[in-house]
Amino acid sequence: MIKIPFTTIDWNAIPQTEHNGEQGFVRTQRIQYPGLRIRIVEYSDGYLADHWCQKGHIVHCLDGEVVNEQENGEEFILKEGMSYIVTDEMSSHRSRTDKKVKLLIIDGDFLKSD
Repeated sequence: MIKIPFTTIDWNAIPQTEHNGEQGFVRTQRIQYPGLRIRIVEYSDGYLADHWCQKGHIVHCLDGEVVNEQENGEEFILKEGMSYIVTDEMSSHRSRTDKKVKLLIIDGDFLKSD
């Protein structure tokens, strides 16, 4: 178990990195602890992830709307104020947007499927 003392995060002070998707781009701010990653992620208009992800996440939509495509063809829409949770290897998913969206994503060892 990781132990984190009371910590505030000033996201305004965390640098952004930018990566291209299959379409559009993503801007990410990240805090990394051993076994825990916390991110603010912004997808551009018309974003489509360039890979299918099988990692577990807790995802909360801060602004906008994102479509979570499942490799089996199912789709789930996450709107502002909604969240989803999935354990590692329980889903093969990717994100798609029509318009810009901002998410808080938390993942780490606590979501392993063992």
